Amino acid sequence: MASLRVVSVLVLVAMAASAGGVAARPLVGGGGAWENRAPLQTSRPFNIAHRGSNGELPEETAAAYARAIDEGADFIEADIEATKDGHLVCFHDTTLDGTTDVADHPEFAGRRRTLEVQWANVTGYFVTDFTLVELKTLRAKQRWDFRDKSHNGVSPIITFDEFIDVALNAKRVVGIYPEMKNPVFMNKHVQWADGKKYEDKFIATLKKYGYGGKYMSPAWRARPVFVQSFAPTSLVRAAGLTDSPLVFLVDDVTVRTEDTNQPYDEITSGEHLDYMKRYVVGIGPWKDTVVPPTKDNRLATPSDLVAMAHARGLQVHPYTYRNENKFLHFDFRQDPYAEYDYWINDVGIDGLFTDFPASLRRFQEWTAKNKD
Repeated sequence: MASLRVVSVLVLVAMAASAGGVAARPLVGGGGAWENRAPLQTSRPFNIAHRGSNGELPEETAAAYARAIDEGADFIEADIEATKDGHLVCFHDTTLDGTTDVADHPEFAGRRRTLEVQWANVTGYFVTDFTLVELKTLRAKQRWDFRDKSHNGVSPIITFDEFIDVALNAKRVVGIYPEMKNPVFMNKHVQWADGKKYEDKFIATLKKYGYGGKYMSPAWRARPVFVQSFAPTSLVRAAGLTDSPLVFLVDDVTVRTEDTNQPYDEITSGEHLDYMKRYVVGIGPWKDTVVPPTKDNRLATPSDLVAMAHARGLQVHPYTYRNENKFLHFDFRQDPYAEYDYWINDVGIDGLFTDFPASLRRFQEWTAKNKD
């Protein structure tokens, strides 16, 4: 069954690339036989492809992940949710409205409803109200109006297994960076027949594909993975199920965690970081939490979050670097390289979530050549 799944994913990627007009390019750092693949680079901050190369292609699709690998990403990142019948799929929002054509399917018109998600009422077509077979009839679309829409309507939603297959079948070692997304919501609205929880199913999927081992161990280097979540209790649960490295995501300081109902300014105090470092190897903060912007779109004084994390031996992988002028602070003069330089060399972070992994790769190659 595994070999059949690999073939199906590779065919899916090829079809999406062909139909969407994705130009073929040589893989960055491609190797020969699978066992001789070029290793993961660990000498510079990690290039983490946020939902794949989603600046170019619809997010969380096989095509976006394949493009990110093609463009030199060290890790491909995915948000993992659960279907009505208990399958794990790659999808960011709890609702399908923003990034699929679900509204164009009259057979699902009655599925729209309102539920509470992270302390707020949300209305839409919820992933948890659809079976995997039903979700596979939908097609992905670009989230942002100002990005290329020519690939809309091509790629289907993919499963966690299919996402892993894309990474494992790359011609070099590519890490995965899956998120346990909305675990409280998932456990409330999806029930597994064996009584397992969402976190159990998530970690079991990773183990099925040989993921395990502490950070930088030989096992980890062979199959690199970071498991991330905004929910500290889910990370604590996961720590009891795997020795893979875990990352605690940090939202805006005013936002409350979905499980402990604490604002992130409280849960990133020294006391809480001391507690969390027993379970995680790093934090993944929203970049505006690390360096808050001013009202006139300039950078204010950085917080001490990076220093606090580093003092405790924790890595810092902020999100998200989107490159377009719409998202750049005026300090960077509409130059994404200036933003990368500031965060890597001034703030001193250990990895970046980017919508444009090719841009980050080119910046790092350019700066490495200048240093030489």
